[in-house]
Amino acid sequence: MRSRLRLADLLPVSTVGLRSRPGRAALSVLGVAIGIAAMVAVLGVTQSSQADVLAEIDRVGTNLLTVATGKTTGGDEAELPPTAGPGVARTDGVLSAAATATLPVRVYRNDRIPSGRTGGLSVRVADPTLLTTLDGRLLHGRFLDSAVSGYPAVVLGNYAATVLGIPDVAERPQVYLGGRWFTVIGVLAPVDLAPELDTAAFIGASVAATEFGYEGSPTRIFVRAQTDRTDEVAGLLARAANPAHPEEVAVSRPSEALTARLAVTGGTTVLLLGLGAVALLVGGIGIANVLVISVLERRGEIGLRRALGATRGHVGAQFLVESLLLGAAGGIAGIMLGTAVTFAMAAARGWQTLVPAYAVGAGLVAALLIGGCAGLYPALRAARLSPTEALRTV
Repeated sequence: MRSRLRLADLLPVSTVGLRSRPGRAALSVLGVAIGIAAMVAVLGVTQSSQADVLAEIDRVGTNLLTVATGKTTGGDEAELPPTAGPGVARTDGVLSAAATATLPVRVYRNDRIPSGRTGGLSVRVADPTLLTTLDGRLLHGRFLDSAVSGYPAVVLGNYAATVLGIPDVAERPQVYLGGRWFTVIGVLAPVDLAPELDTAAFIGASVAATEFGYEGSPTRIFVRAQTDRTDEVAGLLARAANPAHPEEVAVSRPSEALTARLAVTGGTTVLLLGLGAVALLVGGIGIANVLVISVLERRGEIGLRRALGATRGHVGAQFLVESLLLGAAGGIAGIMLGTAVTFAMAAARGWQTLVPAYAVGAGLVAALLIGGCAGLYPALRAARLSPTEALRTV
């Protein structure tokens, strides 16, 4: 009768080597798991990061523009005229505009702090429309308006409030700003598309003119345009801000910076996936090495099985399945590890956790392929052993 190997017997036979040398098998599985984990984690973290960036773009919209001071023909810092804010606000297609200006004064927690210890904070004049234009929000208190813009009242950016040690405004804390005391009336939440505002203290234009000689020249204007006319409006803003010298005005769109971040993230993903593939290849070589050694060590077993009627196909299938099991175990372990890394990174950064289904599927398929390819040569080598030659070496 022709020898047969039932599928029910193939799995126990194929795991003999794994069960007899679990340490070696675990190291082989670890090599594949590291490669798969790297690939799954890279795709998962990238997807989570991109989702966060896209959420930022959706939240602030692509119709936010900024008008800032540029350079003169001589290379010096240009200035916007006092009419820049109203001129931009009256431009056709503009929904709202808010001008800000940086003042040459500093803010401190009290009047005993040395002047050189600024903490990197700035003082800015702000229009009452700044918060609505940027879709910003307050954590505590209120923002500047016409009722308080002429008084020594200040609103702190999120980072500025942390540096100055002011968690809230319940007790009307004061800060030492420009040589006099100002009452803190509000604290902002982080502003995603204008992070420089997080380090600023905002005061009204009237008190800035009275106390610090502010003449109304803004340094940056935030603009909300009609979404379908954003490109058209962007082309009009330079002349609207400075009709005499439009070439000295810089107009930008913050959402383009976020789009650039997506492109950079995509390029980094390709690089990291390449490194993961190298790690996976190294794991496959490890499996092949283990199985080649296993064939050499088990020549007597192979010869005995052949002498008892096992065919070349049976012996080859035994080692090929053993290789596939190593690859599958490494793939499952790698997927679990990569998913855990993605969850940890997303939780640390405050992102929505996303692990693409294709990353899980591709990881498992890649592990099986690398396992199958790695076990092909050892399986063929084991199948080619003749019973007499194998038993002679025992």
